[in-house]
Amino acid sequence: MASQASSEAPAPGFSVPIPALPKLGRTWYERGASYWLRRSGTAFSMVFLLAMFCVFALGLYAGFLDVLPSSLRIPWDGVQVVASVVALVWGWIAQRRSHREALLDPPAPGQTLQAKRDHNRRVPGLIAVGRALVVLAAPVMPACAAWIVGWLVAYTTVREYPSEVGARRWLEEHRAAR
Repeated sequence: MASQASSEAPAPGFSVPIPALPKLGRTWYERGASYWLRRSGTAFSMVFLLAMFCVFALGLYAGFLDVLPSSLRIPWDGVQVVASVVALVWGWIAQRRSHREALLDPPAPGQTLQAKRDHNRRVPGLIAVGRALVVLAAPVMPACAAWIVGWLVAYTTVREYPSEVGARRWLEEHRAAR
C-alpha cells in the first residue's frame, strides 16, 4: 500500500489512485505549479521546434526559388504568402475542431496510454516517408510549415487536454462505483 505522501495514493474522497497521463504525469489533477511548468515546457519546446522547422522550410523553399525563372519569383512569393496565411488559419481551425470532438468523447487513461504507445510505434515509419515527401513539397513548404504552426499552436493553447477530461470522468466513475 502506498503511503499518504506518495503520488500513488488515492486522492481524498477517492478509493482509486490518480492515473498518470503522458507528458503530464499526475499533475493534471491539482493543476498546480508543477502542472503549469510541464505545460509551459511543452509550449516552449514547441516554439523552439517550430522555429527550427520554419528555418528549414524557408531554406528548402529558397533552394527551390533558385531554379525558378526570375520573372516568376515575385508572383510565386505572393502565392506563397496567401497560401501560408490560409494554411495557418486552416491548421488552427482543424485542430480546434478535432479538440472539440475529442472533448465530446474523451479517452480514458488506459486509452490515452495506448494511443501514445501506438503513436510512438508509428513515428519511425512516418519519418522515413516524410523525408521523401519533403523534397517533393519544396515549392509549397512555407504553406506546409504554416499549417503545422497553426495546428501546433492551437494544440498547445487549449485550456484542458481531452486526456485530462477523460481522466477526470474516469475518476468520477470509479469513485461513484465504490
